[in-house]
Amino acid sequence: MMAASTRLLVVCLGNICRSPMAEGALRARIEASPLAGRIEVDSAGTGGWHAGEPPDRRAIACARGHGVDIGGLRARQLRVDDFQAFDWLLCADADNLHDARRLAPPGLAARAVLLLDWAGTVAGGEVPDPYYGGRDHFEDVWRLVDTAAQAVVARLSIGAGSGIIGP
Repeated sequence: MMAASTRLLVVCLGNICRSPMAEGALRARIEASPLAGRIEVDSAGTGGWHAGEPPDRRAIACARGHGVDIGGLRARQLRVDDFQAFDWLLCADADNLHDARRLAPPGLAARAVLLLDWAGTVAGGEVPDPYYGGRDHFEDVWRLVDTAAQAVVARLSIGAGSGIIGP
């Protein structure tokens, strides 16, 4: 397997609902595409209170219902060095974007963007936090992040054909 040439970090608040679901959707869509092995995906939260914990049980169940296993993921907090390590920090909402950019080293804040906007699915769109909602809220989030994952694969596939992604 060749080394990853593009690195994506999905960012939400606690890294137990939206970002692990988006990480799982992205990994699944990438692995099922010609980009398999060429794109690295991880996730983090702007807050660290869930660090080391698995995703919310409802997020795990929702992803599993769509054939994606995120149960082995563990929450971690966004770090300053993530701006060096990742090409794009794909934030779930405007608050996460603001918090991520505040942490950015000089000249790297532009690497933090809104996930749905960068994917091209919803201009300026935000992924709502399902934490205080029910199963339907998690399903709504899954639809948003999976649609975004499909769009990200399409965007990066175009980049692969242009030489942006690498050989």
